[in-house]
Amino acid sequence: MVNAARIVLFVVVVVLWQVASNLNLFDPGVVPSPFAIWQHLVKWTLDGTLWFHSWITIQETVAGFLIGAIGGIVFGFAIGRYPALAEVLDPFILAIYSVPKVALAPLFLVWFGIGIFMKIVLAAVTVLFIVFFNTLAGVRNVDRDLVDAVWLMGAKPRDILLKVLVPSAMSWALTGVRIAIPYALIGAIIGELIASNRGIGYLISSAASAYDTAGVFAALIVLTILAMLLNAIVDEIDRRLSKWKVDASVSIRGT
Repeated sequence: MVNAARIVLFVVVVVLWQVASNLNLFDPGVVPSPFAIWQHLVKWTLDGTLWFHSWITIQETVAGFLIGAIGGIVFGFAIGRYPALAEVLDPFILAIYSVPKVALAPLFLVWFGIGIFMKIVLAAVTVLFIVFFNTLAGVRNVDRDLVDAVWLMGAKPRDILLKVLVPSAMSWALTGVRIAIPYALIGAIIGELIASNRGIGYLISSAASAYDTAGVFAALIVLTILAMLLNAIVDEIDRRLSKWKVDASVSIRGT
């Protein structure tokens, strides 16, 4: 029922938009008609432009996301286990995190060039801090009484890490991973907008430089669909991991 209502709402908005465009209520140079946008999408699909540039952006996003997510989880657990170390590094990490990622793009451009690697690095850096802070918060919020109890039972540091810290903090880490998905895409697109000759960001920049608003809208629609697909994949992964998180929680209580 909800999905049907969403589809009806979408159709109504598109129809009203097209009617308003036909009545010249909008300047087509500012707000193009849905039909003009559709023509761009069909053209790009048929000549392969859409698939080529979308695949480039997907590679950058997925690679950057995986590197950033894994790095964030590893550093989060590594630093979170040592409160004194975390306290020393906190101001430096926050200082680096506070720098807008778009400001890092020109520096990465100098270091890594305009190739795909620069976009991957930018996406990875964007994701890393989000996952890191969530993982660190999870490690810090582990029940200290539980840790002490496991120590008293003769557990080794490895047992504490694998049987207490990881299960307890993993839900926080997975939340960070889920939040970071769109940011990986944002990082890749920012890199493409600044310096690239391929990718969805390049399509947006190229269309904008030619004052082709219909092309900009078409590229934005492709970008929106890609973001929705990525979020759907993460939702499915999170759903499948929900049982593991419950089992881990039960395991901790039984330790």
